[in-house]
Amino acid sequence: MTTMLHFLSTGAFTLVANAFALGLVIFLHESGHYVACLRLGVRVEKFAFGFGPELLGVTGSSGTRFSLCAIPFGGFVKPAGEDPATDAAITPKPDEYFGQAWYRRLIIVYAGPTMNYVLAFLLYTGLIWAKGLPQPSSDPVIGNLVTGMPADAAGLEIGDRVTAFDGRALAGWDDLAGSIHRSPGRPVTLTVSRSGATLDVTVTPRKDDAEDRGVIGIMPEMGYKPASLAAAMNEAARMCWLQSKQTVTTIAGKLWRHERPDLAGPVGIFQMVTRAARAGWEEYLFFIGFISVAIGF
Repeated sequence: MTTMLHFLSTGAFTLVANAFALGLVIFLHESGHYVACLRLGVRVEKFAFGFGPELLGVTGSSGTRFSLCAIPFGGFVKPAGEDPATDAAITPKPDEYFGQAWYRRLIIVYAGPTMNYVLAFLLYTGLIWAKGLPQPSSDPVIGNLVTGMPADAAGLEIGDRVTAFDGRALAGWDDLAGSIHRSPGRPVTLTVSRSGATLDVTVTPRKDDAEDRGVIGIMPEMGYKPASLAAAMNEAARMCWLQSKQTVTTIAGKLWRHERPDLAGPVGIFQMVTRAARAGWEEYLFFIGFISVAIGF
């Protein structure tokens, strides 16, 4: 037990968690491109997992060089003739990328993202089928907090029961959520019951650009009900769709207002993967699915 706790707190755990998550997502993405090339008769010159110097490599019977490189966070597939010929007189060969019709090239391009969506769909389906469909509680009790959001900054805690909003008694979670959504940018007072004590907490909902409403970063307590395989698949497909839709809405809104999109860099992604892995295998697998949709999109 002590050894496991030590491992979870070390940089080795961070590297292993990130290498597996990103490696799986990127490997399947590139595999999509590779399989599409094979099916369409396009010769592949190189399939590399990682970047930098080649550590191990083998050349297959088809002439493809399969490489394992020093930096395991990335990869690429290089179809023959992928770069357009600089000499207009040079005609692409039938087994080269630019020797294919435009729609066949499009299949190769989108085969990678398609594999990412397939991975996310399978992970989401498996998790939902194993654990059940989430059923949020109707009680106004905080089940989870988003770090750095207004509720967290104001000192609210998991387990707090919110009994009133600006002095008005609440009927339940939906009443609380609706009141917050209607109050972006306006300081509000939440009356909270905590360990037998009652206290007032002032919090200012942040405007959610994607939904045009106020949010403070709280979630209700969650229960789960058994789900059939069909129900799990349906919910997994819905989650993939909603994640893609929210990404489009958020980025479009930022660009419309000439704001820089809040895109996480490599360090931010590493930190999020590590937090998810330390939270447990369910959160870790869910986050792998989340990353897969993000890369596929």
